[in-house]
Amino acid sequence: MPSLKTINKLSFFKTLTKQQKEKIASISIVKKYPEKSILYYETETNKNLLFLVTGLLKIYKLDKFENEIFLYHIHEDFMISELSSIKQKDIYCFSNAEFMKDSIVLEVDFKKFQEQFLSKNILTMELLEILLEKTHQLQCIVNRELVFDATAKVAFMLSNDLEMFNKLKRQEVSFMLHIQPETLSRVLKKLSRNETIQINNSEIIIKDKNALEHSFKGISI
Repeated sequence: MPSLKTINKLSFFKTLTKQQKEKIASISIVKKYPEKSILYYETETNKNLLFLVTGLLKIYKLDKFENEIFLYHIHEDFMISELSSIKQKDIYCFSNAEFMKDSIVLEVDFKKFQEQFLSKNILTMELLEILLEKTHQLQCIVNRELVFDATAKVAFMLSNDLEMFNKLKRQEVSFMLHIQPETLSRVLKKLSRNETIQINNSEIIIKDKNALEHSFKGISI
């Protein structure tokens, strides 16, 4: 059973009383996952609501040629599960999830969570908010893949996930954004010439946040 310290690391449960948090702990388990391990595969089902306590998770799909299509990262203190209904007992996995670093996951029994919390209108607003955030995340993916040009893709990632951008190798960033490494280099040089960003020993520093957001805002977002 997870400790209250673990529960308290997740902002999703911050409005609960100590007694309610203890109830969450009683219907939950904590699991540790090493880097590169798989949490679940697409089409699997799960009976637990999953939260990333610490670590980093990559969400991706595979095309018909088994090529990986990067979707997004899930950072710590966020819900992992992709809910299509709050009434069903099973949670369906619509993508694959791989850990990018050693991670800790809180798994809450979904059926008991429905009975003891959602049915009493406890944490329903918090769940709605996180589901809306995931919907917006999906809209961003659609824009990135179908609408954004290379500059907008790079600017969007810099604006929303600068830490991850700086941690990854340029080739990995290119792969994630589905652009050529040469194109990424060209976009970064252009943004640097425009003094939108500054490049210090391969580390990107944002100098003009408004100009950076202008590169992708207004393009069906």
